[in-house]
Amino acid sequence: MIIELLIGLCLLGTVVVLVSPSRYAPRLAAGWSLLPLVVSLLMYAGFNGRGNALLGGQLAYETMVSWVSLGPYALNWHVGLDGISMPLIVLSTVLTTAAIVSAWTPIEERENQFYGLVLFLEASLVGVFAALDFFVWFVFWEAVLVPMYFLIAIWGGPRRKYAAIKFFVYTNVASLVMFIGFFALIFGLGNSIQSLDMPAIAQALRAGELGSTGAIAPSTLKTLAFVAMFAGFAVKVPVVPVHTWLPDAHVEAPTPVSVLLAGVLLKMGTYALLRFNFTMLADVAQQYAPIIALFAVVSVIYGALLALAQQDLKRIVAYSSVSSMGYVILGLVAYTVYGVGGATFQMLSHGLISGLLFACVGVMYNITHTRMVDDMSGMADRMPVTTSMFVAGAFAYMGLPLTSGFLGEYFVFLGTFGADFPGAAWFTAISMFGIVIVAGYLLYAMQRTLFGSFSLETDYGADGVRTDGGENADEHLESEADHDVHRAAAHDIVPLAILLALVIVLGVAPEIAFGMIRDAVSPMLAAGGAG
Repeated sequence: MIIELLIGLCLLGTVVVLVSPSRYAPRLAAGWSLLPLVVSLLMYAGFNGRGNALLGGQLAYETMVSWVSLGPYALNWHVGLDGISMPLIVLSTVLTTAAIVSAWTPIEERENQFYGLVLFLEASLVGVFAALDFFVWFVFWEAVLVPMYFLIAIWGGPRRKYAAIKFFVYTNVASLVMFIGFFALIFGLGNSIQSLDMPAIAQALRAGELGSTGAIAPSTLKTLAFVAMFAGFAVKVPVVPVHTWLPDAHVEAPTPVSVLLAGVLLKMGTYALLRFNFTMLADVAQQYAPIIALFAVVSVIYGALLALAQQDLKRIVAYSSVSSMGYVILGLVAYTVYGVGGATFQMLSHGLISGLLFACVGVMYNITHTRMVDDMSGMADRMPVTTSMFVAGAFAYMGLPLTSGFLGEYFVFLGTFGADFPGAAWFTAISMFGIVIVAGYLLYAMQRTLFGSFSLETDYGADGVRTDGGENADEHLESEADHDVHRAAAHDIVPLAILLALVIVLGVAPEIAFGMIRDAVSPMLAAGGAG
């Protein structure tokens, strides 16, 4: 019942923080978030799962309780963890605590509501990664949208309502498309299943028990369902060309929310692709591997090129996420131990690195009140600790050895280069070029913002509008006092240091996570007949 305890602690914390006075909410939420964090770390330390959750593996912390019936199908409370979901739950609890502490400075109104929603978001994320009944999983999947919508729409930037509605519409429509695709499979399985239990469905599909639905043959039905689910999950990843909601959401969201959005919410999409598309329908994924790999490589290169053209530091990191998630898709379609395992490791690595970079941008914005590359210079002299963390995170993004970023990309490249689908080596080689572009835009951004002589010389009129014809009037310096750039407070630095330490620990000792990941992905490859 420890998973229920973890979810319950998050939900109870939501209620406690919501009813508390706002002036106490920041510290109360931070202290409460340590409880789920400690529980998740104890679960990680005591993890004894074996194999894959959907393919008959030995689950850790499993609970199954009969619930209700939905027509001919039984709905059960079924939760459990394998080596894929366990690291993602720890990632969720770590980044939630980091986001709460990093919000102490920028969030100054309705604090109890803000932190309560963050804890509710944490409970929903844990549910997504732990649930093994589709109905339970889908409830948690949709529940994530609610707090994220309000966190952007209430505490976001000037265009927050537009960004929040765009995020909600994109992801909600995507969920509907995915839902249709999944239930097409359920109807095709007919009497071979009596519940919406995801392991039972996956094993029935693997065993070839899918029948026709109407006039649609089983092979066609599987392909159509695969496309519908891939399209639905691709929006959450996001994959080019359904990525346009992400930069708007990141720019308008408060930085602590961006930490969770990039660090964990994007992993929901890749995690769902791994579970549904690449585990349940492995034969379809292998059949159309070159097309999927093409989407992945386009996301890698196009996302990196878009980042190269940005002037807002948040947009740079946001488009970097599009590029990084392309590597995850490329690893998944490889169907090798290092490909799928590396993709899962990359999810974990990217969550830590993107969270670190967004948190660094937030700390600098709290003091300078701008995120524009052209408006900052010489930050390394004024904020040496924060900029050091940003540089370290940027180099981890570039794949510096002894960081998790290096190993995540190395595993993916190693696994994809050895894949047996047509053009695998070429797709790998082209995606490697994305690292060069990543290095280009991150080095350019660091050179402009962190080094050189200090200046915040942009001219603004009395109404806060730039008089030099530049963009981003909303990010102006509000007074002469804003030119007084000083070092960040200790509570702003601590989350950065912890995230950076985890990036280095995973880079030096990857078996801490990769061992259990490899054990969980191996049954996928054996059952699917892949290398």
